Order: sequence, then structure tokens, then C-alpha cells
Amino acid sequence: MQRLITTIAVSLLGSALMASSAMAEMEATAPAEDAEVYFISPQDGDTLSSPVTVRMGLEGMGVAPAGTEVENTGHHHLLIDKPLDEVDLSAPLPATEQTLHFGGGQTQTTLDLPPGEHTLQLLFMDYRHVSFDPPVHSEPITITVE
Repeated sequence: MQRLITTIAVSLLGSALMASSAMAEMEATAPAEDAEVYFISPQDGDTLSSPVTVRMGLEGMGVAPAGTEVENTGHHHLLIDKPLDEVDLSAPLPATEQTLHFGGGQTQTTLDLPPGEHTLQLLFMDYRHVSFDPPVHSEPITITVE
């Protein structure tokens, strides 16, 4: 019985390692040539009170829930106080407090941000949470929360 449990555990571990290896090697797809992601609101330099409503815009592609494999679609991700050069664009983006996923196809969110200066940047990714190549991202904006 112990040998069976060990065999199953080793098999599951091997499958998990193969899956994570395959995910790390996912090939990026090209976005539509005219794809552009941008902030509708807030605007760069705005001073706001928390909670902050963020409205995300997109041109040249369509928004679809994560897992929906349709050409020229994807979903929004929001980087909060995290520079794009600190994001591994060759692997699926993990969801954290600084990297928010909108896998339901959402184009608006409300953020509870502490007082101070914050940078926000949009990153539009495919159905697997993988960046397009080249990446589809907004310019970072800086807002101040009072």
C-alpha cells in the first residue's frame, strides 16, 4: 500500500513539473497590428480620493474571459506600483496585490489605494494570461491618492 501511495505521489509530482515546464515555455502569439490598450480614467497626474475607479480601454482587439481562445482577443491586467520591466513576459502572469487579473473580461474596477503616489499600467494578455509578442501595454500613469 505504501508503495502504491509513493508511486501515485511521484506520478503526480512529475505531471505537475511537466505542466509547469510547459507553461513556462508557452509561445506568445502576435497581437492585432493596431492593438492599443489605454486608461479611460484616471488620467496621468490626477489627484483622487480612494476608492479609485479605473476604466480600461482597448482598440484593435476584443476583450474575452480568460480561457476563451478566440483570435485577437484577450483580457486586461493592471500593474500597481510595479514597473513593466519587473514582469516576466515569457510566462503566465501570477495574480498578486500588484498584478491584478480581469479574467472575467472586466473593463472597470475599483481600487482601495492608500494615500500617496501610485503608478498604474495596463497589460493586455491572451486567454492563458501570457503576453502577446510584442506586448500590448499602456504607458504607465501616476496618480496621487489623498
